[in-house]
Amino acid sequence: MASAGQAKAAGLGDTLRDSILSDPGIILDDPEVMEALLAASERSLGGNIVDMRGLAMARMQARLDRLEETHRAVIAAAYDNISTANQIHRAILVLLDQPGFEGFLNALAGDAAAILRVDTVRLVLESAERSEDPALRRLGRVLTVAEPGFVSRYMNDGRPTSRQVVLRQTHGASGRVHGDRCDDIRSEVAMRLDLGTGRLPGMLVMGSEDPHQFRPGQGTDLLSFLVGVFERAMRRFLG
Repeated sequence: MASAGQAKAAGLGDTLRDSILSDPGIILDDPEVMEALLAASERSLGGNIVDMRGLAMARMQARLDRLEETHRAVIAAAYDNISTANQIHRAILVLLDQPGFEGFLNALAGDAAAILRVDTVRLVLESAERSEDPALRRLGRVLTVAEPGFVSRYMNDGRPTSRQVVLRQTHGASGRVHGDRCDDIRSEVAMRLDLGTGRLPGMLVMGSEDPHQFRPGQGTDLLSFLVGVFERAMRRFLG
């Protein structure tokens, strides 16, 4: 005569029971099934008994969930860094391919801006003199000439800073910098340019309609590399 345990086991179905007995891992490797079994075990013990093993398992599961979430976040951040590095490298190569200053700036506002996925890009050069050079008028969509001290005021935004790269979210961006697109810009990066001994500083500004593209707290290593290359190219043209 079959025992009670055998009768209950028979309720699983012979095929399912044999599968579990031959490979218990199919149960142990399924978190949802294990949670259901542990919950059934706790209910069978009654409300007055603390199942220490169940508590330990629950804590281990919580730690595993946090570890998996951290793992996914690290992988996503690494992918973003690689993607951003590729974009900046491609943009730099496009700029370095230009033999002249005008072509360099046109590429900056065209192909390089498209590669970097920014909506506006503007080079600001400080000058003590107002020039009416026709070349400056032709490059007005990407080049702005400003009075001495403008770069520092713009980057500081009312707060003292010595940073070379400033990332921030904005509402109502400067029309002098972003031109006709100023009302659409929701985030920007401003990069101070050292153009060499005896020259006033410059600034490279990129703006985006996406408020999350540039924000405080983001890493600036890749942008600093872009600035370093850009500065060297500008010194060559200005020299």
